[in-house]
Amino acid sequence: MIAAAVARRLDLDLGRIAGGTFSCRFLGDLRGSFADRERYEEALARGNPLIYSVSTLESAAGDGDLSYGLGVLMPGKIGREYFLTKGHLHAWREAAEVYVGLRGHGLMLLEDEQSGESKLLPLSANEIVYVPGHTAHRTINIGTVPLVYLGVYPANAGHDYGAIGERNFRNVVIEEASSPALRDRMKL
Repeated sequence: MIAAAVARRLDLDLGRIAGGTFSCRFLGDLRGSFADRERYEEALARGNPLIYSVSTLESAAGDGDLSYGLGVLMPGKIGREYFLTKGHLHAWREAAEVYVGLRGHGLMLLEDEQSGESKLLPLSANEIVYVPGHTAHRTINIGTVPLVYLGVYPANAGHDYGAIGERNFRNVVIEEASSPALRDRMKL
């Protein structure tokens, strides 16, 4: 018996999974995420634009079940820092995740929770990023069109945004000489 077989349609233009839940993050929801707080407050004073949306299909959290989400991250910058997602760890720290780039041009910022080591990997159309367990991860749009991607993770992984909210990522991605550059947040 195939008890929980599900087929869904992805609408890449709307950033939706048919039958999934949909949530939006606006600039005001990202307070503390950007390194340049002054430029952030200036941008927020001009408006509260949509930065990204996520449509998810959560499965039952049984052993072996998977959930997935379709993300759409808008292009733009706060100062020299590219638009980004809040980023997260998994509540079940051992959980890994796979991201598949569908449209646009972006990066994944990975940070090992224990060592603090950071890695920047490409996440653009037709690219896959594997995020190991115990790794904070954040998506960054370095292009001029929306970055669209699919994330697949264990249904019981959970999302821990609080840990990132307390300490943030150690590194940021800024535009430098017309290219993205990884820089220490404390040295900006």
